[in-house]
Amino acid sequence: MKIAVVGLGYVGLPLSIQFARSCTEVAGIDVDPKKVELLNTGQNYIKHIEPSAIAELVSSGKFSASTDFSLIKDVEAVIICVPTPLTKNREPDISFVLETGRAIAPYLSKGALVVLESTTYPGTTDEDLRVVLEEGSGLKAGLDFHLAFSPEREDPANEQSKVKKIPKVVGGYTPACLERAMAVYGRAIDTLVPVSSCRVAEATKLLENIFRSVNIALVNELKLVYGAMGIDIWEVIEAAKTKPFGFTPFYPGPGLGGHCIPIDPFYLTWKAREYGKHTRFIELAGEINTAMPEHVVHRVVDALNARNKAVKGSRVLILGLAYKPNVDDERESPSYVLINLLSERGAEVAYYDPYVPVIKPTREHSQFAGRKSVGWDRAAIEKFDIVLIATNHSCVNYHDLADWAQCIVDTRNAMAGVPVAPGKVWNA
Repeated sequence: MKIAVVGLGYVGLPLSIQFARSCTEVAGIDVDPKKVELLNTGQNYIKHIEPSAIAELVSSGKFSASTDFSLIKDVEAVIICVPTPLTKNREPDISFVLETGRAIAPYLSKGALVVLESTTYPGTTDEDLRVVLEEGSGLKAGLDFHLAFSPEREDPANEQSKVKKIPKVVGGYTPACLERAMAVYGRAIDTLVPVSSCRVAEATKLLENIFRSVNIALVNELKLVYGAMGIDIWEVIEAAKTKPFGFTPFYPGPGLGGHCIPIDPFYLTWKAREYGKHTRFIELAGEINTAMPEHVVHRVVDALNARNKAVKGSRVLILGLAYKPNVDDERESPSYVLINLLSERGAEVAYYDPYVPVIKPTREHSQFAGRKSVGWDRAAIEKFDIVLIATNHSCVNYHDLADWAQCIVDTRNAMAGVPVAPGKVWNA
């Protein structure tokens, strides 16, 4: 079997590797020629993926990358893993999905399977994408080609998150489409979870991420309430999670980041309006999480005031640009918001992140492209009036930070258990 995976990012590349390891020939397609060149020379641009994994599959002929969509005419299945961001007005932007559909449609052959993995609102696959594919190919979904949706479940840097081992939800446009999608994914994934339609599969992914968003909002709100009472939310969570039933621990932070949780709930909020429904609970969670960077900045102001310093003119170091520990993925990172908010107040802001030595161009924060991480040594850290821990990378020596930093605002409980002078660490 030969398949194509369109979009070789944090979802598409691990999926390509797993299929290639499962005796399937994979043509990886991406519009970025730099990515394609790196992959075809056995190199990698995602740090938590071993470069040797790419090199081995390229040399064996199991995987190759290209910008040429015409390769799709020779494959049995096409899996779409492209971005689905929000517009500036917080509305779904499925333009990357539709553009990909238009690009592959002319090369779609009879009997081929098309699967969308990009997170989106219910109806995207069987309405929007289907129409584009049918118009561009002259074929009919469910009759001439198969169509399905299977949500990605990628968790970068989580050692328990292995593509092969994570159960895969699959929904087909027709029963035959589902059967074909199950057969293809069954070559690479151990456990498949069939559902009755593409829309159920799309809704499943939204539920998973809304569940996380709402619960993170809950602990973020409790952080503020318990903080006002002099109670440490982190200690409360550690105690609560000893309950062996009815409780799942979630943790507060400086805001939401990544390609899923800050975005996906708003896909359902937008779609729900079409049916006259208002997702008040989801929107409230979004408001709470979106307000967290402002709370963190207020704590920075408080910490500086306690040391007789104004924000304006102070030197602030953001520790961690990636949205979560031990990855190089900074999409939707709250650290960017923190940099903006502090800079607007007149602070001189720099960052340290061993996973992001240089900020790459992004759609949302193009003004930061090219900015470099500071070094990690006493001389560099001592120059800052305050260090704001936004991401708790495990490779950072927090004992050194306790010695070197003048003042620390900790949003991740990273300094817990680290000996530090009284009054130096402020929780946020």
